Parts: sequence; structure tokens; C-alpha cells
Amino acid sequence: MTYDNEAGTFNGSMSVSALFDTNADAQNAVSRLEALGISRTQIRTVEGATQSTEQRTSTTEDKGFWDSLGDFFFPDEDRYTYAEGLSRGGVLVTVTGLTAAHYDQVLDILDDEGTVDLAEREESWRSEGWGGYEGSPHATEARTVGSSVSDDGSYADTSAQADDESIPIVEERLRVGKRDTSHGRVRVRAYTVEEPVSETVNLREDRVELERRPVDRAVTDADTAFRDRTVEAEEYVEEAVVSKEARVVEEVSLRKTSDTRQETVTDSVRHTEVEIDDERSDPSRPIR
Repeated sequence: MTYDNEAGTFNGSMSVSALFDTNADAQNAVSRLEALGISRTQIRTVEGATQSTEQRTSTTEDKGFWDSLGDFFFPDEDRYTYAEGLSRGGVLVTVTGLTAAHYDQVLDILDDEGTVDLAEREESWRSEGWGGYEGSPHATEARTVGSSVSDDGSYADTSAQADDESIPIVEERLRVGKRDTSHGRVRVRAYTVEEPVSETVNLREDRVELERRPVDRAVTDADTAFRDRTVEAEEYVEEAVVSKEARVVEEVSLRKTSDTRQETVTDSVRHTEVEIDDERSDPSRPIR
């Protein structure tokens, strides 16, 4: 899953953008964000094309969604990907003005509500014939507007055909943004499992046995003849008594650590250089 962090920070705050397949998923995420305490003014949604079984007019829709994302701080490649997702019926949710305390919570909410994994979705679209930003008309628009192709394949400016012709000096500048890319999650789920156990215990039984035996002897004083007497004995049997004691035997916790690293981004930028061939008869005249 891919999130865009607009230039990392802006005045101490951060922004997150996420694409959803359905408006219902997007609205669920918005509701949970508001419950978290995110102001509705910080949440912006851009709804995509109405999903239909009819074939869409890709050129018109793509350009419309590309233009609708013009005020978002996205790299052109991400902007084009989001525009493609919108043209296929997706919904874009952007949360701005986030503090570090809310940033991770917002990411979790967007993830739980079914955020589109842009990397996987781009791969799927490319397998269907989508050319990506590199093959889009937006990638070449700046080179083609006001230019014509000469015989050697280079671009020549034809926008200024008045008496005072001029050649614009164009210079590209490298702009590097940042985006968060999920590398997977770690979840610990606790649940109860019952398993049979057994213990062996020795139990004692005390039993009373009645014994009668015939005798034939003279009565003595010890026999206490003709006196009422009662003799009794009680039987005892030990029974197993089961009790349980819960004890903590281990603790499992998740600790999140953050490291920073520096990465040098290398690319090439273009600029216009001018060669002047002065074939006038009076070369001493200044060129203005």
C-alpha cells in the first residue's frame, strides 16, 4: 500500500493520501477519521468516474482527473496513477495538517478500511495494456506545446512567429518529495485455547465392615449384659478436588522503532543553451 506524504512536512504538519475502490470504503474511513478527532476541514475526497459496464472515453476522463489533482502536491507519476484510479471509479481521500501523534493512527484507519495498494494496482493495469505515466500524453505535453519536430528529430520552437521572435530559455529543476510505502504489518492476536491435561492423585477410602462371629462363654462383668448400647462407625472416602490458578508465564509486545537515513537521489535535468552565429557585416554592433 502506498501513501503520499506531501513533501514530508509543511509548517510542522504532514499529509496522507489514499485511494479506495468504492465510495462506501472511503466514507467509512472518513467517519473513523472524524471519530479520531480529525477535523472535516482537514479531509478532502475526490470521487472518481461512475462505474459502468460501458467502455469509458479514457482520453477525456484521464485529462479531467489529471487536471482535478493539479493543486495536490504529488509527483507527476503518482498524480497520473491517482487520475487513472479515479477514472476507473476509485475515490481519493486526502488528510492534511496531521501531527506526528495522529499520523500513524490515520495510516492504520486507512489501511483497515481497504486502501488500494498502488504498486500492485499499477502492475495489474500494466498487464491490461496501461502504459503508465511514461506513455501518457501528460509526459510529453511540455515538449510538444509550441514546438515542431525538425528533420533530425529535435524540437524547434514555432510559438513565436511575430516580427520579434524569441527563444525561451528553459531549465528543469529537480523536485524531490517523499511517500510512505508499507513493507508489511506485524499483528499479535491473543486467543484462548483449551487442551486436556491429567494428573494422578492417590485417594484413600475408609470402609466399615460388619462382622458377626458365634461364641459360647460365660457372661462377665465386661460384657455388661442386658444394657442398651450403641456402637457406630462412619465411612470416609477421599475425592479429587480440582482448582485452577492463572499465572502469567510470558509477555509478548510490539515496539515500534524509527530510524532515519539519507539517500542521494540522482537524476538528470535539462536546460536550454543558445549558440549565436553573428554573420553581420558590422560585428562590433552589440547584441541585445
